[in-house]
Amino acid sequence: MTQFKVNKPNVLLLAGGVGGAKLAEGLAAMEEISLSIIGNIADDEIFHGLWVSPDIDTLTYSLSGLVNRDQGWGLADEGSKALEMLKILGNDTWMFLGDKDFGLHIHRSNRLRQGYSRSEIASEIAQSLGVKVPLILPTDDVVQTRLKTNEGWILFQDYFVRQRCAPDVLDIRFEGAEQAKPTSQALTAIEQADLIIIAPSNPILSIEPILSIPGLKDALQSSKASILAVSPLIAGKPFKGPADKVMASLGLEASAIGVANHYRDLIDQIVIDDQDCEATAEIEDMGIACGLDDISMRDQADKVRLARSILANHVSFNGFVSSEAAQ
Repeated sequence: MTQFKVNKPNVLLLAGGVGGAKLAEGLAAMEEISLSIIGNIADDEIFHGLWVSPDIDTLTYSLSGLVNRDQGWGLADEGSKALEMLKILGNDTWMFLGDKDFGLHIHRSNRLRQGYSRSEIASEIAQSLGVKVPLILPTDDVVQTRLKTNEGWILFQDYFVRQRCAPDVLDIRFEGAEQAKPTSQALTAIEQADLIIIAPSNPILSIEPILSIPGLKDALQSSKASILAVSPLIAGKPFKGPADKVMASLGLEASAIGVANHYRDLIDQIVIDDQDCEATAEIEDMGIACGLDDISMRDQADKVRLARSILANHVSFNGFVSSEAAQ
């Protein structure tokens, strides 16, 4: 087993989407580390008068054990009666929100009207659902992803859900990011981290919004911690979602090499899938250490195995981890 030289080293995960939630679950099962997570908030939109925060909710539902495992998001044993009534009343219902999910969005929206910050609300929800890992928002300000397609600029959820990622993405912007202020919790988590991991999340749609908040990328680059990314692509294909399509649309190479190149000014190391072993030499030529592993995370045991393998085999971890491989 891995032997830690100090008690509870601080691990910070930057995460969004299903891939990020999977690794979050694996790391959260490791009692020998102190885990914090900064999640993506730029997917947030208003639906039926309610503020919906898909990536933060996916992290919350996954870490609470309430997630719908078959689809990787939403709640298990969910109903759709509220959505059916909204449809009868003439509302657009292409964004699926289950009945229990609606309850959470009602609570969040009420709290916002009462003057609570988005960070306070996210923390309250997570704790109420039994999540013990701190879920940190990069900002309490509104930042929203907008995509330029042949139809012009559209909402992220319009592209992702209604149009099922079909249009080519010609450009991307994070509306509100320039004026946003980072949360003190995010800056503190970065400052105190011994290891920072960028989850196998969409680099453009899930991680870049976090990095777009003024001060956060600078804080990461100034951090004493080693920064490691896990590739979201296996043989050029994502865990889930349009990472490969979006990267290609924007002129980026949709491969483990492309991911490493995208993060090259930020990361020290990257873990890629065994199937992409031929990319190792080119990645290391960029000055980035490259580790190989099975990163598919098929079930909970596999998520924990990968989390332990990352810490034991691919990370020097500033002296916190012995050189012994995980057993």
